[in-house]
Amino acid sequence: MGSSFWTVLFVVAVVVVPAARGVWIDLPSSGTKCVSEEIHNHVVVMADYYAFIGDPDVHNGTIVSIPTMTVKVTSPYGNELHHKENVTHGQFAFTTTESGNYLACFSVDGDQHKHGGKVVTVGIDWKTGIAAKDWDSVAKKEKIEGLELELAKLEGIVQSIHENLNYLINREFEMREVSEKTNARVAWYSITALGVCVVVSLLQIWYLRRYFQKKKLI
Repeated sequence: MGSSFWTVLFVVAVVVVPAARGVWIDLPSSGTKCVSEEIHNHVVVMADYYAFIGDPDVHNGTIVSIPTMTVKVTSPYGNELHHKENVTHGQFAFTTTESGNYLACFSVDGDQHKHGGKVVTVGIDWKTGIAAKDWDSVAKKEKIEGLELELAKLEGIVQSIHENLNYLINREFEMREVSEKTNARVAWYSITALGVCVVVSLLQIWYLRRYFQKKKLI
């Protein structure tokens, strides 16, 4: 019983709880390339990004031959959350105030994408929800460590699961409500269309009957 409960909790945590996501994207020779993440309201988001050409060659702890780029992060309603130009690396952090797809767009400055004949790549370390929480700071502030810290992490995971399940329930309710409204409108449209067809048919019969009577065919 206990083992099954923790197994289910782990599966739900993996599927439902927002976590860290690391991606690499190759930037086009012109234009912009974006990545998006669907995030609900009141979620902490943190991300680190950096640009490099070819493989991320590292020398003395720093990436060499780094091009500059323009970075822009927007909310689902188009509000600008982060905008930097001529940067090789950086980070952004915010707490969401809108539910939907948050967009991070990258473009190479000038013609630096041609440097060395190689493609410019951007590495993004995207963290949301419980994964974005600084547990070291929490441990120092609340003076907890070891088992207490792990329990605090578990409590945070459970709270995230609860919040995400509520979000999914609300989304399901909204989608069901939209579906029911759409079905009702389709039903009324069908009834209206049927009524119009019946009226038109009766008018045609009445007109033909009157026409034949005038011609004394009936």
